[in-house]
Amino acid sequence: MQKEIKLVFHNQGLRSYIEVDLCRECPRQDDKGCCGFYSPVFYSSDFAYLLKNEPGLIDKLLQLNNITILDASVTINNSIDGESYRCYFHSKDGGCLLTQQLRESVCRHFVCPGIAWEQEEKLYPWRDFFARLSDYEIELNNRIAARLQEKGLTLRDANKREEFFEKMLAIFEQETRILPDFFNEQPAWQEVVITREIIYGQDWPL
Repeated sequence: MQKEIKLVFHNQGLRSYIEVDLCRECPRQDDKGCCGFYSPVFYSSDFAYLLKNEPGLIDKLLQLNNITILDASVTINNSIDGESYRCYFHSKDGGCLLTQQLRESVCRHFVCPGIAWEQEEKLYPWRDFFARLSDYEIELNNRIAARLQEKGLTLRDANKREEFFEKMLAIFEQETRILPDFFNEQPAWQEVVITREIIYGQDWPL
């Protein structure tokens, strides 16, 4: 079955994301789609945004039971649900409970391979943009984590988390004072429509 799919690309710097209207009618038809196969991981660049815009969410994340806390990241582990899993933030009624800007990078950038938007020549600039953004986020978070480690700060130490986040935000501001040029190479947003063959059920690739 051929279907038109609308994608909206948002260039919001480190909080850039991709909207896909097909998600509302996920071909998997299992009420969770890609959210049943991934556990969100929040890093320093995510925490920096949350500290400025939704600090209460950080407290909520750290109070959850099924999480993995490393030196500079927190993984929200999925729970077993049938033959796959379910993300803590996923609702059967409306998908992700977090707005796009509050989500971590994979959840903001991921588009299922069945759509394969990267194969569209007209979208090569966005393909390159998100590839460079992903690389930049990884490098940035690694630099921040290394500097925090030098100061002897880790998320594992609950008694020093206030100091951790204070120093982390200061380092983040220093590291992002000058952003890469590629952020200015794409428009603030672009809406496109592509046509794809849709396969329903578990054969739809994630």
